[in-house]
Amino acid sequence: TRPNVVFVITDDQGYGDLSCHGNPVLKTPHLDELYNDSVRLVDYHVSPTCSPTRSALLTGHWTNRTGVWHTILGRSLLRENEVTVGEAFRRSGYATGMFGKWHLGDNYPFLPEHRGFTEVMRHGGGGVGQTPDYWDNAYFDGSYFHNGKVTPVEGYCTDVWFDYARRFIRTQKEAGKPFFAYLSTNAPHGPMHAPKLFSQPYLDSGPHVANFFGMIANIDYNVGRLRAFLREEGLDQNTIFIFTTDNGTSSGSKVFNAGMRGAKGSEYDGGHRVPMFIHWPAGNLTGGRDVSPITAHVDIMPTLLDLCGVPAPPNVKFDGRSIRPLLDPDSN
Repeated sequence: TRPNVVFVITDDQGYGDLSCHGNPVLKTPHLDELYNDSVRLVDYHVSPTCSPTRSALLTGHWTNRTGVWHTILGRSLLRENEVTVGEAFRRSGYATGMFGKWHLGDNYPFLPEHRGFTEVMRHGGGGVGQTPDYWDNAYFDGSYFHNGKVTPVEGYCTDVWFDYARRFIRTQKEAGKPFFAYLSTNAPHGPMHAPKLFSQPYLDSGPHVANFFGMIANIDYNVGRLRAFLREEGLDQNTIFIFTTDNGTSSGSKVFNAGMRGAKGSEYDGGHRVPMFIHWPAGNLTGGRDVSPITAHVDIMPTLLDLCGVPAPPNVKFDGRSIRPLLDPDSN
């Protein structure tokens, strides 16, 4: 039985935007629980902005090789000849789902449906309400693109992404098919809108930071709910569950930045050193262990292929490498 993969990546949440990393204000109990039982890459680096990170982790290639070196003006389009991790898993018999933020192109042949993902629920552009998104879209009760069709929904955007991911996972369980679920939230990217239940505890920090932290608290809630769902479905033991973020914090550095300099967009560590938790009980990736050697987003695709026994795409040379040896408990 091949492992399933749930890959959660949030937007603009930095290394210090977690209570398990020492944030004195923000509370993230469910992510703390994941942290406590995961293998943690403590010197893991991405690009300092959104699209470049996504292009590298989905292809195993440095961003400039993929054609993605910015977030706007056509510089976020993933070259058509790039083979994504979604395509590799799909070719190997996995069901592949993408939920939330894509930000690698909004027309043929750049959409996730064209890049290996067979179930897609996403917004347009780099954030809800941006020009490529559905007109006059919103974080609450918006309209998003479900397999290419505009679909009105009820509720908060992050809740919607996780809800559709759970539906996808249950469908694959019933079909007896392994799955790769890429769950990419637009939160806590601006504009800063959060459910009041989650932002209210942080109002003393001002409305901007309160909503930023509220968006993260809502993500934390959804991660806990998704992990409980996997346990209830009997899928938790053989599912590789990953949590990470796409770049440094956009709004939390003045509250807590884990001793780092810089934030989103910076060449300093605060711009590109981010959390990376990997949890897989059946693969002995548990116990709260730290991996100290430097790692990067280009290592993600070759590592996942290695862990899941998925063949690498023919004629593709990765810039990263599988870090499976580092994840082995005997190597640390």
